[in-house]
Amino acid sequence: MAAGKPVVILGVFVADTAYRANRQPRMGETILGNSFKLGPGGKGSNQAVAAGKLGADITFLTRLGVDAFADMAKQTWNGAGVKSAVIDTPDSYTGAAYIFVEEGTGNNAIIVCPGAAMLISPADIEAHSDLIRSAGVFVTQLEQPIAAALKALEIARGAGVTTILNPAPAASLPDGIYALCDYVTPNESEAEGLTGISVSSVDDARRAADALLAKGVGTVIVTLGEKGALLHTKDRSEHVAAVNAGPVVETTGAGDAFNGGLAAALARGVEPLEAVRFACAVAGISVTRHGTAPSMPTLQEVEELLARA
Repeated sequence: MAAGKPVVILGVFVADTAYRANRQPRMGETILGNSFKLGPGGKGSNQAVAAGKLGADITFLTRLGVDAFADMAKQTWNGAGVKSAVIDTPDSYTGAAYIFVEEGTGNNAIIVCPGAAMLISPADIEAHSDLIRSAGVFVTQLEQPIAAALKALEIARGAGVTTILNPAPAASLPDGIYALCDYVTPNESEAEGLTGISVSSVDDARRAADALLAKGVGTVIVTLGEKGALLHTKDRSEHVAAVNAGPVVETTGAGDAFNGGLAAALARGVEPLEAVRFACAVAGISVTRHGTAPSMPTLQEVEELLARA
């Protein structure tokens, strides 16, 4: 299948340090864990890896330190077919994340220190404006400064590029950002953070999505974990069931798998409802594997799953 139009993702790479234990330690307490793993992470980077492994023509825009974790980032992208536009930042460090995974459930708790990526500025975005304008689909999240995300969305929107904002981690946003977004893709807690509407059902998700449409968003896609996703516009509201690929091992990368899959599908010209179904299948496979970037499936794996489903 053709790669479609170029995808550009602005975001953060962090080295994931993942600790598995039966429970979280309490303050002042030390407990023995069951395992440790070091691997590539960061929402934007994971999304780029997901899109790259799905065959998209993808470039990832970020800042890195000049260190061992930066080398890991570049190796990860090369292996997934991701081109990179990296601003080297020797006076800072490449980001890292502490990830606690609860052994019995696979649930997680995370601390992210973005490092050099926190220095991504509107001036950096201006310097890469031609790259952003060349895209068919532009994606960003909220791990780098919001001012940079806002500037990038303005440039993309001005060039007629399809824009996706994954509002993660949850943050308060300037009102003007919503109208720059063709798609906003919150999970349940992020939807509540943006709208004040608690989301525990599909109907709740519809109410939250309506609130986001009222702020100027084109299309809202609320990801609902094992309940799938809701595609919601002024004219249609479609609940897409999750695609089951097997037993759940770890959910850490599911949202990034979904967003990378959505971007790859839209870049190929897939219509939105089918793109959401495709993205649900990408996420469905990712949760059957350990890790974030390493859990992302290939296009062949996703197409085979959809054919079976």
